[in-house]
Amino acid sequence: MTNTLLVDQRNDHITVLTLNRAEQRNALDFATMHALAEAIGCLAAEPELRAVIITGAGSDAFCSGGDLHELHHYASEADGRMMISLMGDALMALERLPVPVIAAMNGYALGGGSELALACDLRIADEKTRMGFVQAKMGLTTGWGAGQRLLRLVGYARAMDMLLSSRVMHAPELLAVGLVNRVVEKGSALEHALHYAQHVTQHAPLAIRGMKTLLQAGINQSYEQALQTERELFPPLWADEPHIRAVEAFFKRDRGHS
Repeated sequence: MTNTLLVDQRNDHITVLTLNRAEQRNALDFATMHALAEAIGCLAAEPELRAVIITGAGSDAFCSGGDLHELHHYASEADGRMMISLMGDALMALERLPVPVIAAMNGYALGGGSELALACDLRIADEKTRMGFVQAKMGLTTGWGAGQRLLRLVGYARAMDMLLSSRVMHAPELLAVGLVNRVVEKGSALEHALHYAQHVTQHAPLAIRGMKTLLQAGINQSYEQALQTERELFPPLWADEPHIRAVEAFFKRDRGHS
């Protein structure tokens, strides 16, 4: 692990990953990419995990993309393939974590930073957030999965426009097109993400994991297969203790109001 990625495993079973290169606008060098991939791998094996938050240090950037000061030294096709494999696999593993993953976005999320944000389940952006798929401007396509994720989030025509124009979008537009879930006051994205995660972790852990599983099934499986996945998730939870306790609490409140 490197000090360019901070891992805070809190006692409420929420883990916060912080890109810690504020002076470089949290740009991703290879050391940070490897650290991020390693951290995600460790989280996948953590049975008590309830939620993950990813953010950037400082107030200027969530992640400004790849660190071109380092990456321009790796200019061959083989180098490009190596980086795509590293980060593509890492973000796929992030997306497939069994718990909610929240991007707490403060400032710029450009290029690879926008790819990282889209691999999260939810995005909470402060009012300074600027997000842009600027790859075409750099003579590239997206490569870490953002093209496919963007298509599924906003539809073909909007995704095409965003990718071709390379424009940087401000928080109100990001909210309007559904790329972020909410916009909060400057500097408060992490606070709001923690509050949201703490609220979620009050629910039964298997129910929360099940919700993510059924939605992921809807993306990755046929409609019929996804319906079957959803049906299979429900019966064990119906008979499980958290549901039984919730029903008992309902009747207790109902009797109190009668």
